[in-house]
Amino acid sequence: MYISTKGMKTPEQELLKRSEEITQNYFQFLDRHIAEVVSGKLLDFMEINEIASQLFVSHKHLTDTVQKETGNHPCYFYDLKIIEQAKRMLVESDKSVAEVAKTLTYDPSNFSKFFKKFVGQTPGLFQKENKSSEKFTTK
Repeated sequence: MYISTKGMKTPEQELLKRSEEITQNYFQFLDRHIAEVVSGKLLDFMEINEIASQLFVSHKHLTDTVQKETGNHPCYFYDLKIIEQAKRMLVESDKSVAEVAKTLTYDPSNFSKFFKKFVGQTPGLFQKENKSSEKFTTK
């Protein structure tokens, strides 16, 4: 009896596909989740373990998978997506830095430190320099 293996995936290929799927699902979840916080539908950002639960994987598996696929911890991308949202809000809306911070569930002082760590300048300076040109740059 001859069994063709053409078109069948090896366990390694299936594992790779699953890790790509988990990583993609994580990024899609972050986009939706951040939008829900900004819109006021949710009052706070979830922690990584809560996100992992929503994606039906363990915290460790999510962390290990995203780290393996991208070279960075899931929190890195979470923070980057929050920063990108903050940049958009600072440039495209008439909200003050404090209002943007509150919308993103941050204390304004902590938000400024968080923003400066990623962008290299305070949110106020970023807003002032980019309000008319509407360009986005990350450090």
